[in-house]
Amino acid sequence: MERTTARKRIRTRALVIGGSVVAVAGAVAATNLVVRLGEHLSGGTQAVPADPVATVLDLVRGSIGWTGAMTLVLAGLLVVLAGLGALTLWVLRRRRARRTRVDYAARHMGRGDDVKALSRTAAAATSARLGLRGNDGLLLGETVGRREPLYAGWEDMWVVIAGPRTGKSTSVAIPSIAAAPGAVVVTSNKPDVVHATRHLRLARGRVWVFNPQRVSTDTATWWWNPLSSVVDDVSAAELAAHFANGSRQPGAQTDAFFDPAGRDLLTGLLLAAAAGGEPITRVSTWLSDPEDREPVGYLREHGWDTWAETVQGVISSPDKQRGGVYGTAQQMAACLANSHVREWITPGDPGDGRPEFDHRAFGSSTDTLYSLSREGAGSAGPIVLALTAAVAQAAERAASERASGRLAIPMVAVLDEAANVCRWGALPDLYSHFGSRGIIIQTILQSWSQGCEVWTEPGMNKLWSASNIKLYIGGVAETQFLEQLSQTIGDREFRTETVTRSQGDPSFAVQTSTDRILTVSELAALPRGRAVVVASGSRPALLRTVPWWQGDHATAIRASIAAAEQAERTAASNGMHAVGTDAQRGDHRGSDGRRPEQRSGGGTVHGDRAAAPDVVAGARTTLTERRA
Repeated sequence: MERTTARKRIRTRALVIGGSVVAVAGAVAATNLVVRLGEHLSGGTQAVPADPVATVLDLVRGSIGWTGAMTLVLAGLLVVLAGLGALTLWVLRRRRARRTRVDYAARHMGRGDDVKALSRTAAAATSARLGLRGNDGLLLGETVGRREPLYAGWEDMWVVIAGPRTGKSTSVAIPSIAAAPGAVVVTSNKPDVVHATRHLRLARGRVWVFNPQRVSTDTATWWWNPLSSVVDDVSAAELAAHFANGSRQPGAQTDAFFDPAGRDLLTGLLLAAAAGGEPITRVSTWLSDPEDREPVGYLREHGWDTWAETVQGVISSPDKQRGGVYGTAQQMAACLANSHVREWITPGDPGDGRPEFDHRAFGSSTDTLYSLSREGAGSAGPIVLALTAAVAQAAERAASERASGRLAIPMVAVLDEAANVCRWGALPDLYSHFGSRGIIIQTILQSWSQGCEVWTEPGMNKLWSASNIKLYIGGVAETQFLEQLSQTIGDREFRTETVTRSQGDPSFAVQTSTDRILTVSELAALPRGRAVVVASGSRPALLRTVPWWQGDHATAIRASIAAAEQAERTAASNGMHAVGTDAQRGDHRGSDGRRPEQRSGGGTVHGDRAAAPDVVAGARTTLTERRA
């Protein structure tokens, strides 16, 4: 017959005996306190022994008489004890209410020395080494149980997997934007992140909101030329790839011939537009007329003969083939025909005083760029992707020119809804390299499969492996991913001790077994406010997430939200869009009434045709001379 083990019985008896001893000692001490205070209050007419035990014995024998003062002291002591008991009960109930059904797992996961690499001390040491004293990194959360704050350092790359309504914005995106010391890039399909952090970020630098699909109320008070990132055929091909990746629906099948051919055609047309000083919207015009040979002329004129032959070859191909290639390229660049998108990527009429966004200078600033877009028809995703990639790659080049090989102040990129609005195909290959340059990227996905749709299964595995910080916040029901995560978290050992009796003689047996610390079903139903972090050099840990209203920047974020709500109310009452103040629009005029961009000799406008930026023109001249 299986019974309670002898060891458990011994522990129980020890607890009973120990508790009894403590209770007796407490009663003696309390009685001694009551007698002494009572005697003190009544004038001290009775002799009270110094020994507490003797005092109790004298009280029992009647040698010390009970007085009214002692009754008052006892009543007061009982009131105090009752109050302390009620307070203790309230605290315990609150702590118990904050516990979740998975908190038991914390004692089997990383804590203390197991997560030393994520401690505030380690983060502060990394910051000091990088010359960022006083900035301890980005808060991940607190360990369940010990409530140790854990931080990601300024060399750590993130992948965050969080299902809908699990708190990824409140606990990851918004706190990270608020804590970032340098430039910040944010992609999202919702305006809440902008509202929560815009005014806070204004205190550190200029704020740029890219909003071609009117996700927020911001209007086109500035513009960016995507061709400013095109300096040769390689960069033109990268831009074409952004259009291809950003326009492709998740899970869509590609054609082995027309997709590469369409991308090559788009590369040639983008290169022609940059070489010819045309706005990028000219590419849309060329794609609508397969017989237009203007891009071929631009390419030949500037020494890109091979690309001229490529474009000419498509134009001269049979009608059906040409139609397929042009149609594919047209789908990739469909957003260029969108009037709402065009106003953000062209300078407008002559005399347009809007500043041009300079992606080359952004990474070394303390500015903030919010790129907003939605998936589906009319998506500006390709432009959002092109803008994000241009900023990151320009920051990487700026970092490589420094002796340290890193940006002086890290740039943080919060790619919220990355699989919907920022499908950067090359991201897995660039991840670890960006981290070494001081470009900290948080790729936030709703599920593992969402990442696989963008980067394929091997690509998603590569991105996951290249991340120093892997954060799971719940809300996912994909068994394969959760099983992998459960295995990574590991197993716990437990012992089953049994006592059996046969013919009166006891027999003891101890069996060691293992079980998953967190099962697939527990991870699928991870309660809100809990997260699992898997970090390089540390054991997986169970965290309590810290929403922004419990963080260091709560007051500033509340003020930002209030200012955004007031701006929307004012705009609604005036019947117009809220465009923000000049500072919010990045409008900093000098004493001459002109913006810095207007004084620095930026691109000029001739009718509806914009001259290529200086960097493009310079690169084009160099390449042309080299070919000559």
